[in-house]
Amino acid sequence: MKLREIYDLAVSMGMEADPRGVEKVREVLVKEKKKYEEMKEEEKKEYDLENLNNPYSDTRILVGEGDRPVKRILVGIDMEVGEVLLADRLSERGRPIDLILSHHPEGKAMAELYKVMHLQEDVLAQAGVPINVAEGIMAARIGEVKRAIMPLNHNRAVDAARILGYALMSTHTAADNLVASALQGIMDEKKPDTVGDVVKLIKEQPEYAEAARNGAGPAVIVGSRERRAGKVLVDMTGGTSGSEDAYGKLSQAGVGTLIVMHMGEKHRKEAEKSHLNVIIAGHMASDSMGMNLLLDRIESRGVEVVPCAGLIRHKRG
Repeated sequence: MKLREIYDLAVSMGMEADPRGVEKVREVLVKEKKKYEEMKEEEKKEYDLENLNNPYSDTRILVGEGDRPVKRILVGIDMEVGEVLLADRLSERGRPIDLILSHHPEGKAMAELYKVMHLQEDVLAQAGVPINVAEGIMAARIGEVKRAIMPLNHNRAVDAARILGYALMSTHTAADNLVASALQGIMDEKKPDTVGDVVKLIKEQPEYAEAARNGAGPAVIVGSRERRAGKVLVDMTGGTSGSEDAYGKLSQAGVGTLIVMHMGEKHRKEAEKSHLNVIIAGHMASDSMGMNLLLDRIESRGVEVVPCAGLIRHKRG
């Protein structure tokens, strides 16, 4: 495959699995194009043209030309300077790496992570929260994340890859959409009765089963396994954790159980106040499942995948 083909595949699969629906995502892109057309020439000079075709600012080719051939990929959840050096060692030892593929964003994909958080507004609205409330809840949180990202050294891994001559790409929300959509589909179909039943369904996926064997499996952090699950919402996409103010609104909207990748203590306490059941499915396992759904498609095109850096690789039929 060419590097651009892998990138386009990730974006298209992410759009197909987007919780907003692919038509809604296309509307977002139409609005983005109109916004660009109305910009002043000075503003257009700083504008990332990828935004016109890719709704996920945290999914980007960071180093490398689109026509670069790719036969072997080194893939992991966090691909930083150490993993770039690992790619170089593998190449020296006879396993040349053509692309370093990271799930978590690096470079400009990290710098603009906060932009994908608007996706969460629509997730809240679909769960029954009025859209004006959802946008109000998320506004402060998006600003908080933006300010937190600003001082980071975004380009360390990007610079290392460029110096050593490796292509580098991040696919974050695009892959998170895949795991969120898959798990939500399972919950909607199976309609688990109790929180314990939800946990069992999660563990049927090989990434979570392996994580459980390694002490990092799904865990109930609010509520108990014996409680009835009610309406189950998989909240695993949209950049990073949303606002803690959302939990009360979700409870009022009829959500009984949340499945998340991870949750901070402040968020956990707010969920508990709202009497939501909360299951932490596991960060690395969830990220791995999303990436695996993409990697299976890439491997089917004849590309070899070398997993590392927290990726729990399991192939599906």
